[in-house]
Amino acid sequence: MTDYPWLSVSGFGTHIKSTQKTLIIQKKNTLEEYPLDSIKNLLVIGGHTISSSTILNLVKNGSFITFFEPDGNPIGIIRPFGDKSETEIHRIQKAIPRHRYAIAVAQAAIKSRLSAIEYVQEMQNSPLFYEGEQQFLHTSQEELEYLIKLDEIRRLHRLTTDMYYEIMSRNIPPDFGYRRRTIRPQSDPINAMLSFGYAMLFGNCCVSLIGARLDPDSGLMNEGKGSLVQDLIEPLKADMIDRIVFQIARESLDFADFEKTPGRCMLSDDFTKKLIGIFHSSINDKKIDELVYILYNAITNNNEFIIRY
Repeated sequence: MTDYPWLSVSGFGTHIKSTQKTLIIQKKNTLEEYPLDSIKNLLVIGGHTISSSTILNLVKNGSFITFFEPDGNPIGIIRPFGDKSETEIHRIQKAIPRHRYAIAVAQAAIKSRLSAIEYVQEMQNSPLFYEGEQQFLHTSQEELEYLIKLDEIRRLHRLTTDMYYEIMSRNIPPDFGYRRRTIRPQSDPINAMLSFGYAMLFGNCCVSLIGARLDPDSGLMNEGKGSLVQDLIEPLKADMIDRIVFQIARESLDFADFEKTPGRCMLSDDFTKKLIGIFHSSINDKKIDELVYILYNAITNNNEFIIRY
């Protein structure tokens, strides 16, 4: 049984069926069954078959059914007639004290990135910090607690994030041209890999947020389309994406894996397919679901928002 009130069916070729009380997920030689009353949102990601009777059974049970592209981009939703619960959740979400939640996101991001740097130092037996940098990051994590304006939190978050990427560049072969995190279009393969991995992480996190019926565009620290997704993936990037990317850059990246043109770097098709498989393994959906559920409970039940990564 799923640990959360939403259930994801991803990939292709799954048959989604039901009885009056049970949802049946059949894919190839596997069969999974779930009590219908435990599913508040069925998330259908990719191409599958679902019977009309199953849709009726779910809707009668008060469940939402949300459809996504394979990359996690939401397409549409079926909801019980007259249901206003999502509207109420979004109203509560917009009324929360954003600055308190933003602090939790920024602190967790610094903690995860400090751990990533320290791990690489230990594994490579090579110092990455210049004098005072490690202490500054630790101090910044503590000082966030005393900031009262969102702009101050954002400013310190950007500063520590920029420092992190620059520090990690010191362990990357200089021939690849990576010095720091840059915006698109990417001019080096490391930034291209990071962007590709973050896009996959974004899609997985977006699916979970919609599963919890939270508004992905109502951010805590960021603002705009997908802002809440961007917030929640900040503490997850270092472990789920960066660790893999920087290891590939140090150990196995080849000039045949990418092509550089003036002002742009493009990953090869074969290398991109390889990355998809690697990131599918490194992106931990259970941790994403757990983080989203913690946020959901904090918003709807006024619980404390604590990020454990």
